[in-house]
Amino acid sequence: MSVISPSYNERDNMRAFTDALASALKGIEWELIVVDDDSPDGTYEEVLKIGAINPRVRCIRRVGRKGLSSAVVEGILASSAPVVAVIDADMQHDETVLPQMLAKIDGGADLVVGTRYAAGGSTGTWGEGRLRMSELATKMSQLLIGNATSDPMSGFFMARRDLVNNHVYDLSQQGYKILLDLIASAPPATRIEEVPYTFRERTEGESKLTLMVLAEFLFLLIEKLTKGLIPPRFVLFAIVGFLGLAVHLSVLNLMGTFQPTFIIAQTVATFVAMVFNFVLNNQFTFRDKRLTGMRMIVGLVVFILVCSVGAIANLSVANFAQQEFGNWNVAGVLGALMGSVFNFGVSSTLVWNRRKKKPRVSA
Repeated sequence: MSVISPSYNERDNMRAFTDALASALKGIEWELIVVDDDSPDGTYEEVLKIGAINPRVRCIRRVGRKGLSSAVVEGILASSAPVVAVIDADMQHDETVLPQMLAKIDGGADLVVGTRYAAGGSTGTWGEGRLRMSELATKMSQLLIGNATSDPMSGFFMARRDLVNNHVYDLSQQGYKILLDLIASAPPATRIEEVPYTFRERTEGESKLTLMVLAEFLFLLIEKLTKGLIPPRFVLFAIVGFLGLAVHLSVLNLMGTFQPTFIIAQTVATFVAMVFNFVLNNQFTFRDKRLTGMRMIVGLVVFILVCSVGAIANLSVANFAQQEFGNWNVAGVLGALMGSVFNFGVSSTLVWNRRKKKPRVSA
């Protein structure tokens, strides 16, 4: 069995975590694959030290790539074991139930979920606010997967590796809810069982729960409910675009107080809005591919050029639609939609898909 643990800034938990796994999995053939997103606290180095003593432990260090779901998938694809377990390294998941989960896999289950909501499970010390938020997210998830599991938001599960391998191209791999993504992508005949556990309180490190994590959950639901027609990254790109429009209009009105020509005011407002959109998209929409330093400056220039071409596409479609339908509002919406789709598609390829140069290796 391969235990996959995505990590970011979990150095202080690593020794206790690996010791706990070793104790829980006595008599079971296992390995631990830590997939670390280049943590600044030195998690990668700590795992290497542990691996030098315990050959069961190895690490995948991801440079320039971020995200829990994609980290889990990468770890699973690096495994050759027939069974994989996914568990956080922060000690909040109960590793002692792993043998029970493996027994259910051996009994014919394809996927076993560590649940906080079945009899015998608990959310531990969660407050009322977090409980209600989790209950709401669970109900929303059931719109997508029905009652396949009582805890679709769980980050603790075990599966046959082939289940992931056979459906890896169907996975969104965006955000943090890889279990929900996997269940939504798996065939209806997938046999899912549960093992209850009590969610522990974190003792080291900081929680990764942020508003962005919640937003990515909503985007995942949208993508799956629309069968991939609306990718989650595009939703966020469009939201940033609406905010950029508000910035554009604000700057345009502000410029009006100085009484320049409309062309000058419009040019300044457009430039400010483009910079605003780029910064937000770089910070949030493409945060797993975030540009820094000189690459960010180059990316901004390319983004402005892309948006300039997108504006031409916008005007062309809007003009055609106005002539066809004679309605300014319809024409404006179709033009804006065309511009957004163009900007998103080309920006994804030319701005945030630029590869870093590989360092030269001396002979």
